[in-house]
Amino acid sequence: MVYENIIEATEEFNSKYCIGEGGTGSVYKAELSTGQVVAVKKLHANTGGDDHEMSQYLKAFTSEIQTLTQIRHLNIVKLYGFCSHLRHSLLVYEFIEGGSLRNVLKNEEEARAFGWSKRIIVVKGVANALSYMHHDCSPSIIHRDISTQNILLNAEHDQAYVSDFGTSRILNPDSSNWTLFAGTFGYVAPELAFTREVNEKCDVYSFGAMTLEIFGGRHPGDLISSLSSSSSSSSSETPAYHQVAVMDVLDQRLSPPSDQEAGKMLYLAKIAFACLNGTHSLVQQ
Repeated sequence: MVYENIIEATEEFNSKYCIGEGGTGSVYKAELSTGQVVAVKKLHANTGGDDHEMSQYLKAFTSEIQTLTQIRHLNIVKLYGFCSHLRHSLLVYEFIEGGSLRNVLKNEEEARAFGWSKRIIVVKGVANALSYMHHDCSPSIIHRDISTQNILLNAEHDQAYVSDFGTSRILNPDSSNWTLFAGTFGYVAPELAFTREVNEKCDVYSFGAMTLEIFGGRHPGDLISSLSSSSSSSSSETPAYHQVAVMDVLDQRLSPPSDQEAGKMLYLAKIAFACLNGTHSLVQQ
């Protein structure tokens, strides 16, 4: 019955209801006959007949169900249910009105309204979600694709929700946790090019990159590269991030933060730089 309601509400998944695209599927906004608004993720159809590709899609589908049915947290998007149908495989979530963090940062008007206090709250919300997944779930859950694209915001942009658990892994303490590469380039720790071991550090590096992007308004690729170069070329014991003036990399679309905001941001920036620090890498530890 719900499946038929979704087909009707989206007019057979008409593109005008599409609110997001991902590697394994598209997300649609659907208002059900009950009046409830939900987000529906439809897995891409296997039109090419590639069995391996279909296997990966089904693996992402089952992984997301397995993960989200085991967790409940204020900062993690809620899974209402799923439909495994001959025509479509669907995941039904709560609808988060504010859209993705990436889109907010890209939109000039929304970015200017997305003030420092709200950005601080969003960073802390994602940190709370990751802490819950890594330390309060047994076994631990590793997201593996933390990025601004996979963080959703409420309408007021002061509440963060971690979404898209298609590449997540539930750590098995009794077996190897090696896997294929997953994640979004620019948010994945460099050492994962050499090792495929899944542990909490996969998310820690991504959290650092995401935090700097929230404060800077754009992906901190050049900054991360310069920090890596400084760390490798400098013989000083002083961490490379100490040489960076945090205020110089802030989003220029906003007025300077207040003293209270600046203190909190400096603290969070230090944590972000520590997450990106090469001496904390998977290879060296």
